[in-house]
Amino acid sequence: MADALQILILGLALGGVFALMGSGLSLVFGVMRIVNLAHPALIIGGAYVAYWGFKLWGIDPLVMLPVAALILAITGIVLYKLVFEREARSAKYSEMTVLLTFATAMIVEGAIGTAFTNTQRVTSPDYATDAIFIGDIFIPTGQLYAGIVSLAIIGALALFLKYSRFGYAIRATTQNRDAAELLGVNVNLVGMVSFAIGIALAGAAGALVSFVFSFFPAKHWEWIAVLMSLVVLGGMGSILGTVVAAFFLSVIAAFVGAWIGSTWSTMTFFLALFIVLLVRPQGFFGEKPELS
Repeated sequence: MADALQILILGLALGGVFALMGSGLSLVFGVMRIVNLAHPALIIGGAYVAYWGFKLWGIDPLVMLPVAALILAITGIVLYKLVFEREARSAKYSEMTVLLTFATAMIVEGAIGTAFTNTQRVTSPDYATDAIFIGDIFIPTGQLYAGIVSLAIIGALALFLKYSRFGYAIRATTQNRDAAELLGVNVNLVGMVSFAIGIALAGAAGALVSFVFSFFPAKHWEWIAVLMSLVVLGGMGSILGTVVAAFFLSVIAAFVGAWIGSTWSTMTFFLALFIVLLVRPQGFFGEKPELS
């Protein structure tokens, strides 16, 4: 019983980080229908911002988190203006973004690899290797802090989307882009800001990832299927669904890793993606497409 509780705690702690990693991807798809395969590569970019802040100046990665988010948000605005804005009204926009973001991921990986080599790195503040013990149960403080911060950021995002005027515009654009524009919503501005927020979330997630996982420029390829499984299982465009899916799959992966082997834990995400596409492609919280 104690072993199962320990595994559950570890799975839940990582679930918060995965939720933040996937929430930006879900937001961008919900508003702009952009299938952003470059999202994990941008998370790696955020991890490097936090890493070098700690390495060069000793700044805690939690303190570097808003800096990473801001840098990535600016990067997101530049990417949106240069790559995604022009064809936003195209009927084939989602399909086009798959190729565009795949190419972007390759460019980001190449740029980071050229600048920092492919050496594995990890940010190592004191709490990253510490733990809180409750009897025989331990809670890694690094994962605990990362999970709490992730949920706080997602909670702030949810409040912003639900209660702010601009949040109303984002939700209206998500539900029906054309109708929102007819009602006076500047959908181009909403798209740009939403994309910037989504990429800022990638930067914030990267700062947390920097001390929870080891990372290197090509690491993002391992995370594409993981994040896509969260977004698809939760329902494309549903941030709540992504959060639920993150905790659900993270806990299952923790048990699979403990009982079968760590090399099989990642397989949980691949298998979940495969099954949900076959059985319920709209995911937990997605709407079933209507047949015309």
